[in-house]
Amino acid sequence: MKRIIVAIDGYSSCGKSTIAKSLARHAGYTYVDTGAMYRAVGLYCLQHGLISPESTDQAGLQEALTLIRIEFRLQPDGSQHTLLNGQDVEQAIRTLEVSDAASRVSVLPFVRRHLVAQQQLMGKAKGIVMDGRDIGTVVFPDAELKLFITAAPEVRAERRYKELLEKGEQTTLEEVLAATNERDYRDTHRAESPLRKADDAVTVDNSHLTREEQMQVVEQLFQQAIAD
Repeated sequence: MKRIIVAIDGYSSCGKSTIAKSLARHAGYTYVDTGAMYRAVGLYCLQHGLISPESTDQAGLQEALTLIRIEFRLQPDGSQHTLLNGQDVEQAIRTLEVSDAASRVSVLPFVRRHLVAQQQLMGKAKGIVMDGRDIGTVVFPDAELKLFITAAPEVRAERRYKELLEKGEQTTLEEVLAATNERDYRDTHRAESPLRKADDAVTVDNSHLTREEQMQVVEQLFQQAIAD
């Protein structure tokens, strides 16, 4: 059976990772969470004083990139955890603070170029599902299947708010919505690889879809892609 690259792009908190993980399991493909890679860089910056609410030490970060090793490790329960220099940081990278740091480092061209090169190496053998912001436009412009996942900002903020509360983070829905809108603006207006829908991507708006319904749509699109 033909093996392909599936590129999944979309806004924050729209369920890209959930869709990508489920599709990878369905297809027997490797899943790569590129957002986790940027989050890991953001976490490293926070840990080493390279980023603050006021500024980012770009020279320091550029030098540190060669010291940042990001890996993915499959867990016994089938989930995938992110490792930063050998340490499991899966929980640490999912906070609102790290999310903001990731958004800020992701606008830096030298960070994007460094991580894109790593992502392209991961996809050389195909049989991969990768999600992020520029997978179908920059990382794999020739991917056989491109999906653009979206949902209303209010719906995405509500989902993210519930996730954060379950993790014990203290925040408000208003703060999460403001952070969502700010991240959307940064992602779509950055100079390097802004978030946009590839011309040949299929849009999946899951504002009013259950997980089961959206996976039915995605799996059908995948079957069509491997049959072509």
